[in-house]
Amino acid sequence: MLQAQISLPGSVRLATLPPLALYAHLPWCVRKCPYCDFNSHERADALPEREYVDALVADIEGLLPSVWGRRLRSIFIGGGTPSLFSPESIDRLLAAIRARLPLEPDAEVTLEANPGTAEAGRFRGYRGAGVNRLSLGIQSLDDAKLNVLGRIHSADEARRAIEMALAAFDNVNLDLMYGLPGQTIEQARADAAEALRFGTTHFSAYQLTLEPNTVFYSKPPQLPEHDACADMQFAVEELACAAGFEHYETSAFARPGRRCRHNMNYWEFGDYLGIGAGAHGKLSFADRVTRHERSKQPREYMASAGTLQEKVIAPRELPFEFMLNALRLVEGVPAGLFAERTGLPGAVILRKLQMAREKGLLEEDTLRIRPTRRGRLFLNELLQLFLD
Repeated sequence: MLQAQISLPGSVRLATLPPLALYAHLPWCVRKCPYCDFNSHERADALPEREYVDALVADIEGLLPSVWGRRLRSIFIGGGTPSLFSPESIDRLLAAIRARLPLEPDAEVTLEANPGTAEAGRFRGYRGAGVNRLSLGIQSLDDAKLNVLGRIHSADEARRAIEMALAAFDNVNLDLMYGLPGQTIEQARADAAEALRFGTTHFSAYQLTLEPNTVFYSKPPQLPEHDACADMQFAVEELACAAGFEHYETSAFARPGRRCRHNMNYWEFGDYLGIGAGAHGKLSFADRVTRHERSKQPREYMASAGTLQEKVIAPRELPFEFMLNALRLVEGVPAGLFAERTGLPGAVILRKLQMAREKGLLEEDTLRIRPTRRGRLFLNELLQLFLD
């Protein structure tokens, strides 16, 4: 009976709707990095800023009937390189969002920026438009490593961009990568230590992986061995915690009270609207959970803004979808959140939870679904237990 219950679409019943966020994708870059598998496109000519913002606004309007009466807890403008867009365009976009969707009073509004497009005047303009959190993709503070990664900025430009960001914003994230071609653990530690010395409120550290449909995948560089990358990860975690950061998600560290609310909404299986070329979204209704996505090519997207592909997530797929997000959190999630966010009874995952605990991948905690240190290190093994 249990399997029958979770295989029927009509079995999903959500008592309350999750928090709602909005993600806007601005897909252009100055140059495509060889490791990047995001939906990003090299800028050839002048950006069609007005036309693209018009398309984003039309996109929002098409989604409004699905979210009447709901408030946004966060907005995240990602890319690509959103800082290629002028402050005036970002202002117009945020004004259009606020005119159509109510924001929570303390809503977090993040914009991604790259050091190669950093200007003090632009950063002040973004702040004036309503952005209250800046995320800087520095990736490294070593010129040789930046060159290998195909970045358009130097280490000195990254340092200046960080200083400019801190002058304009009191909430700044730095993105760093480790496991880079030819990188030693000493170099990775030095990179992280320098980035942490700037005293930002948030810090993210990602291991470089070779993703399909990238230059690095077709022409792979020599990366450090797995054990060396694990040592780099431990070193970064140790440095961040010693600098006063909380390690709250697989790759994320925050000062107390400064966790990224937008990303927390993802990890806790909240809802989000996805607008822009190639953007994805997730929405919950009383009887179903859906995903939507847009055309990836910017020109196609601008010609068909408001047109989306939507599908209902089959109830049998919801346990994996939920765990794919929740198990990235170091502290996990309250055990009751599974039923609250999926509409399924907690009983459907009891056997799999027990299997994970027996393997040492989940903590013996009946109040929370929380990965052990081993579970975080072998996350794919843990997630596979929840596949249908």
